[in-house]
Amino acid sequence: MNFFSNTVLFKRVSIIVSFVIVSLILWNTYVFFQKFKEEERIKMEILAEAQKELGSNTDLNASVTLPLKVIENNSSIPMILVDEKGAIIYTQNLDSIKSLNPKYIEKQLDLMKAQNNPITISYNGKNKQFIYYKDSDLLNKLTYYPIALILILVLFLTVIYQFYSSNKAAETNKLWTGMAKETAHQIGTPLSSLLGWIAILKQEKVDETYVDEIEKDVHRLNTIANRFSKIGSTPELKKENIVSVTKQAFDYLESRSSKQISFSFTTEQEEINANVNIELFGWVIENLVKNAIDAMQGKGSVSLAITANQKFIKIIVRDTGKGISKKLFKQIFKPGFTTKKRGWGLGLSLSKRIVEDYHKGKIFVKKSELGKGTTFQITLNKV
Repeated sequence: MNFFSNTVLFKRVSIIVSFVIVSLILWNTYVFFQKFKEEERIKMEILAEAQKELGSNTDLNASVTLPLKVIENNSSIPMILVDEKGAIIYTQNLDSIKSLNPKYIEKQLDLMKAQNNPITISYNGKNKQFIYYKDSDLLNKLTYYPIALILILVLFLTVIYQFYSSNKAAETNKLWTGMAKETAHQIGTPLSSLLGWIAILKQEKVDETYVDEIEKDVHRLNTIANRFSKIGSTPELKKENIVSVTKQAFDYLESRSSKQISFSFTTEQEEINANVNIELFGWVIENLVKNAIDAMQGKGSVSLAITANQKFIKIIVRDTGKGISKKLFKQIFKPGFTTKKRGWGLGLSLSKRIVEDYHKGKIFVKKSELGKGTTFQITLNKV
């Protein structure tokens, strides 16, 4: 069994391993922190003994080199020495400039009282003094160490998850592409047969109106098959009259829609050229017009207008449907997003890919008002 092919097992093992690693990091850091804090306490107790020896020594000829050296060697742990009445005797390892402000000293003393218990210095049971101290900068930095490690671990797991997800998505896309191509291949056989039956109907002198409509639908099926066969591969773009390509797709849906929907097609010029793939671009127009028809629920108007300047072609599709909320303008192009009860939510996402990835154009919601309608715009490069 391929370990990474089992999604559930992979996720469970990843969670367990991550939990174990995080727990070990936190525990080891806690142990190390406590040990380091204990060592700092021992250093301060030694300093307190040196201070006691220095303060209780009444012999003027006695050497005080060692106690002074112990006190001076404390270069990392901030401390404050106070007497029984709380008066500050001296400070060590605090900011020399800020220490000129009594409020700063009081604030530091409160902080030290909160962090560590004081060390008492007693001179023959009288004249007690107290050493207050706070954690060194090194010990404070150590508290951020597990956070940094956890962030690194999270980043590492995120990369693994993204890699795994992208592989899974690639496999899914490959499967759908294969199914689309196989569908196009399977449709090809009955299409060929239908073309033969159409030829027979013509020989039998059946009403030409019926035969023409059947032929249009067969041609439509052939177009759909060609579209599916192009999924997953880079389509071939050719210089085409965008007006005729757009009108062909527009007219097909108009002839098969409710008579309660009015259709309007306008263009500034009868010929405007662009590099397009006829089957795929026709699919985009059909998707937009179908969505417009669905949004109007069988009654309203759909208009399509084509304008062009020296560089760009603009195709505007308007409807008088229910409209789209502004916060959904970008979401409607995401795969799977749909507001319909029945639908896959693929039409607009495919349209966006066809226009922007294959034709290097733009498609977006130009305007929409709830209850009034929606306007889509496609922009292509003119040739």
